[in-house]
Amino acid sequence: MSNVTESLQGLVELAGARSAALVDSATGMVLGHAGSDSDLEITAAANTEVVRAQLKSLGDLRSKDAIDDIIITMSTQYDIIRPLSVNPSIFLFLAMDKNKSNMALARYKVAECDQQLEL
Repeated sequence: MSNVTESLQGLVELAGARSAALVDSATGMVLGHAGSDSDLEITAAANTEVVRAQLKSLGDLRSKDAIDDIIITMSTQYDIIRPLSVNPSIFLFLAMDKNKSNMALARYKVAECDQQLEL
């Protein structure tokens, strides 16, 4: 899992990043994390429900499309959720300070992380 740890650490080194995690949406279990989110388990469980709902929706619609990422915008924070291309039930999560981060760069880096992860 060193690749996971290194990849997540690379994400939290982005300007404004607070925390990053790799989460299994089948169980809600955090597979790896980096950063300073004290409520990561709660956040992972909540985002697990978001990913499950979106994947179910695609299945119900019989869509051949895939989710690139899900962005949640709050008053002080951005959350990027990206189901892995090789296994959409596992997702990357990145929480960022809205006033200190670059959303475009963060999305690019999360996508890059998705392509480089070795599970």
